[in-house]
Amino acid sequence: MTSSSQATDHADQGRAAAEQAEQAVAPTPGGASGKRVLLAKPRGYCAGVDRAVDTVERALETYGPPVYVRKEIVHNQHVVQTLEKRGVIFVEETDEVPEGALVVFSAHGVSPAVHEEANRRNLRTIDATCPLVTKVHKEVNRFAKQDYDILLIGHEGHEEVEGTSGEAPDRVQLVDKASDVDKVEVRDPSKVVWLSQTTLSVDETMERVDQLQERFPDLQAPPSDDICYATSNRQVAVKAMAAECDLVLVVGSQNSSNSKRLVEVALQAGATSAHLIDYADHIDESWLDGVTTVGVTSGASVPDVLVLQVLDYLQERGWGEAEEITTANEKISFALPRELRKDLSDNPDSPQSVR
Repeated sequence: MTSSSQATDHADQGRAAAEQAEQAVAPTPGGASGKRVLLAKPRGYCAGVDRAVDTVERALETYGPPVYVRKEIVHNQHVVQTLEKRGVIFVEETDEVPEGALVVFSAHGVSPAVHEEANRRNLRTIDATCPLVTKVHKEVNRFAKQDYDILLIGHEGHEEVEGTSGEAPDRVQLVDKASDVDKVEVRDPSKVVWLSQTTLSVDETMERVDQLQERFPDLQAPPSDDICYATSNRQVAVKAMAAECDLVLVVGSQNSSNSKRLVEVALQAGATSAHLIDYADHIDESWLDGVTTVGVTSGASVPDVLVLQVLDYLQERGWGEAEEITTANEKISFALPRELRKDLSDNPDSPQSVR
């Protein structure tokens, strides 16, 4: 299959999912005040985030604090602060970890250079990289070995992009904005492939692919979608309800790429307004002026307790029970990292500190 037809298939699949999502919203009456809350499903924790957070919690239980984590384990303020209270120490780089100590790599992945630095410093590592990010890393290695130029669609400075680019820095070029497309230089236009960060807007990514294909007609596509199932599913669910919403509240942190994309998707899909919030008390009362229907969703790194607090906040102000808008049922789960599974198997009843 050609890159062009693959890209078309990606776009067609996205449109079909969006059409199905629109049909998922059945008209329902509001409460006595006419105020409604539409609650997107799926929302919140994806399998990769669940695995990463569980990894850190199990490490605390098994080895005892402190447990060091390079970068934020996931991009959510509440999760990070909660783990800090339990004895997790978040660092920017591995050279901040005491020699010989335990460090967990975040769900966003790290480059080979980070692994090498950890080995040099005799650190014990647990790699909590999301398996779907690992898949993209393997794609980079595969295409680099085949001597392709790799155009990585993603956001500059994002940890996932840094880790993915680091797999083959001499072969990967980042394409973030539309203006970046014209700056791309390749050695052989017949050997170019695009890959993407896993947490992007599906629609925006395909726009960037279309622009790249205008320059490189032989552009190859990844063997399977790089944007993760959870990111896509949450965007489809928001599209399903956005046109009915005067306001969409997305629970998530400002450094969460997939959460920020949900705000953008909601506005593009017809919501009158949309805002990203970490907590219910971050809601500005003025946002609710004249609002009848509120949509609520959350990013893939957000525990559902934070969503429930938003629903309580709205109920206290006259909105009724939430109507759940379901566009997919997720049943995916990932095993814990092998380094941790081995220790849990060897010492199921006798956790020991690595210090």
